Formats: sequence, C-alpha cells, structure tokens
Amino acid sequence: WVSAEAITAGQVDMIPSRFSAIPALMKEGQVPIDVAFVQITPPNEAGFCSLGVGVDVARRAMAHAELVVGEVNEDIPFTLGDTFININDFHMLVEARVPPFYFPRYPVEPIFERIAENIASVIEDGSCLAFIFGPIFEALSKCLSRKRNLGIHTPFFTDALMELVKSGAVTNRQKGMFRGRSLTAYALGSKELMQWLDKNPMVEFQSIDKVFNPMEIGRNRRFVMILPVRRVDLSGRVALHNSSANVSAGPGQIADFLNGAEISPGGYTIVALPSRNREGSPNIRLFLDDSPDLLSLPESVDLVVTEQGVAHLKGRTLRERAQALIEIAHPEDRPGLVDGGKMEKLLYPDQMFLADSAHFYPAEIATQHRFKNDLHVHFRAIKPSDEDQMRRLFYRFSDEAIYYRYFSPIKTMPHTKMQAYVNVDYRDVLSVVGQVGEPGQRTIIAEARIAKYPNKSIVDIAFVVDEEYQGHGIATFLYQMLARLGKERGTVTMTADVLSSNRTMLKVFEKGIFPVTAKLEGGAYALSIDLTRTTA
Repeated sequence: WVSAEAITAGQVDMIPSRFSAIPALMKEGQVPIDVAFVQITPPNEAGFCSLGVGVDVARRAMAHAELVVGEVNEDIPFTLGDTFININDFHMLVEARVPPFYFPRYPVEPIFERIAENIASVIEDGSCLAFIFGPIFEALSKCLSRKRNLGIHTPFFTDALMELVKSGAVTNRQKGMFRGRSLTAYALGSKELMQWLDKNPMVEFQSIDKVFNPMEIGRNRRFVMILPVRRVDLSGRVALHNSSANVSAGPGQIADFLNGAEISPGGYTIVALPSRNREGSPNIRLFLDDSPDLLSLPESVDLVVTEQGVAHLKGRTLRERAQALIEIAHPEDRPGLVDGGKMEKLLYPDQMFLADSAHFYPAEIATQHRFKNDLHVHFRAIKPSDEDQMRRLFYRFSDEAIYYRYFSPIKTMPHTKMQAYVNVDYRDVLSVVGQVGEPGQRTIIAEARIAKYPNKSIVDIAFVVDEEYQGHGIATFLYQMLARLGKERGTVTMTADVLSSNRTMLKVFEKGIFPVTAKLEGGAYALSIDLTRTTA
C-alpha cells in the first residue's frame, strides 16, 4: 500500500506487480535496495529476533540491501514460522519509541450480517479460507463458528480470524500445506490480537512468495477467496474498493488469490457486496465501463453474494449470469435491470419478470439434508435463473418418468414453457429444488411444488426426482417439506394425482404421517391428504 499523496508529490513511486512476484524482482535486481528497515522483536536467549507481524519480503530485502537496519520494538509479538533473524545480521539497530499501530474492530451493521450468513451458507466443512478486512469478515467469523475443520491460508491475520480460531471451527487438518497451522504473511489488528499471536504455535508466518503463490494456495482443497467489492455488473465484472484512507493499491494480491482458488480442487471465489450503497444507489449495474478500479476478470468470479442471496456464475452463460445477478439485486432495482438487459440483448426479448415475486422470495426455507450413502442435497426455492438447469433435468428423464410427472408423453421443453414454469409468485405457487455438488457447481436433481386453489385452504402438490438419485429418500423428504410449508401457510388439505402404475410414489404417501384418502379415476389415484391430523 502506498500513499496516493506521496505518489502525486513524486516522493515515492509504485511498481505494479503481483505480490508473489515481488521477491523475484528483488532477487533479479530489477528492484535494487539500498537500505532495508526491518521491525523486529528484542532477541531471545539464543540471539534470535522475530520479524513479528510483517514477514512480507523482509528476509529477501535484507539479503539484497547494502545497509540493513533493525528497529527493535518490545511491543510487537514474537511470532513463529519463517520469522527468526539473528541479531548479528543487522548493520545497525535502533530502538522503537512508539508502540505499533493498532487497528480497531469494524462495527457490523445488520446488512453485513445478512451478507455473511449468505456467504456461510456456501462454505463447506473442511474449506480453506482467506480473510481480509471489513465488516463482512467481522460478521463472517461468527457465522462460520459452527463449521468444522476449516483451514486458514490468508494474506492478513485479523481479529476476526482470531475469534474464528478460538471458536474451534479452525483445525487446519485438511490443508495441503502447513497442516495444523494457520498460514499468513501479515497481521493487523488490535492489541489483544498482538498479544494472542505472541509465541502462538497455531499461526505460521511465512514470506509472500509462499503465502501469495497461486500454486501453493492451490495445494489446499476447497480454497475459498472472499472478495468484498464496490459494484458488479451483469457480466460479473467487479469494481474494487477505493480506500477511504487515501491509499492506492493495485490488484496484485487479488490476482494471486483468484488464481489460487482456480487451481485448488473444489476451490472458488466469492464476491460480496450490499445490493445498494449508503446513498441508496444500486451496486449491481448493467455495465461498469465508467468505474475506477475495474477488475475485468468475470471468468474468475464463481459466486456473487448480497444480502438478497447468492448468484452462482461458474459455468453459466452470459444470459444466465445476468439473470442470476438480477435475482440478488435490490428488489426495487430489478425491473430496471431486466429492461436494460433486454435492450442490451443480455436477456431473452420475451424474458418474464414477476415484479412482486422479487419481494417474496422465501430464502428462509433453504435447508440441506444428508441422505443414505452420504448423499448431501441442498434445497431452496426455485429461481428464474434455474430455467436451463430445469430444462436439463427434464431431458434426463426417461419417457416413463415424464409420463408419471406430466401424465402426457411430452418430448420437448422450449424456453417459453420452461420460463413460465420457473417464474413463480411464491405465494399461490411455491416450488422447491434440490441440488447436489460443490458450491458454484450445483446441479438440480429434484423439484417439488405447491399450487394453491383460489380462495381455499387447499393446495395441489407434485414432485419429481432425477432417476439417478431415486431410492435415497429424497421424495419422502420433499413430501414432508411440502407438508410443513403448506401448514405454515394455513393449508388444511393437500391433493395430488398419481398414476396407479406409479407404485414408488404411492408408497411415499402411504408411509407419511398424514391420513390419505385415495380415489381411483381413469387409471390415476386422486389423493387427498389431511394436514389437520396424523396417523401416528
């Protein structure tokens, strides 16, 4: 980080570079060093000092500097890792007269708590994380406290990470490097953090050619890069934050960690931001061509998270990306984005948009369940951006499965028909999808829906499961979920039509806890399920 004022005044200059490449620039002599000022702790009994909270490129700078000056500071922690420097390696020593600069904790507003909850929903147990600064990370450390076996490979160690480690969620047991220890190059935070880091064997400090090296980062399975940004456009390009402290920073560290997430097996990058800024202007825009600090790497953005939800972008078309991002924009901004997307041909010309549904999406019904054979399925309400995945689900069905579900030998599912199916109002019609796979790569394998009869406390239900995943109990789970959702919405009776030859589906209803009345009509059973009583 370099002061923008100093650059403008010509006092210093900044060399654009990836962080991981800086040590090589020094070694090759492209960045000559006359004097290296290095902050150190007082030496221990063996005469070794610690580099404290900024391992950075200190060792490389010392190796190539004409003069090496050590600033001895009694208030910085004696950190462990590649931090030990013999007191005799310095040409000069000076005593620090001021304590280190401590950073206060960020206050957390409710909107950042909701963003953090959404981020936590897509972070799996055993993931390896990188934290930086800001209210999102303060909130996220609390949201992740119930996760298991998390790992830390981060540019900066902060108070939020200290709290996460203290919660017991971090074990570092599943990391690909420095197993059992959290890895970092810097620490910035409160005095409490500095005291906690002192001689703490759980935190490993290494130089930036290790911490920021994409290949090293990629050795960690499920590495997750979380990047707060100012804005994002419908293609997935992002505008980075401008510092309020008049600091100019290049995206060097960001590129390293983005690449590391791409290399990591099961790794992904999360971009996070509020749907609107403090002035009430939208943060999700049609285009960002006029934005400063533009990071035009949409292919590296796997998920975008706002307080409105999560948009999965990896492997999706430009149209699907635009639709997914509109769904997590502020509800009042979505109509304009849809109109603009149509005009710019980012969306279908006939793209449906139910304005009221933007205010009624039931994010609270999202859940997950582990079925037999360790099958982990995530359930949530359907979204318009699910159109393509729902079409793919349809084309995976056998002719028999299609007939069981639709009572007709349907051969095709065109855009016009499927987009009408996935656009629901969440009040009279509610659809739930089941997904499998890693975050950012999930596939819909089941769908269930409730359709309310006008002016009645009766709903019709239907559900279907990909034939590859049948026999795990997913249909039974969906039936129970629909019954619960129906009761919460005041439903007294559910109805369903099931072909008499569909014995598997009939057994799902027979094994349920609610009494079922069946009437055979023309080769199909008309079922009536009474939600006011149970058979148990």
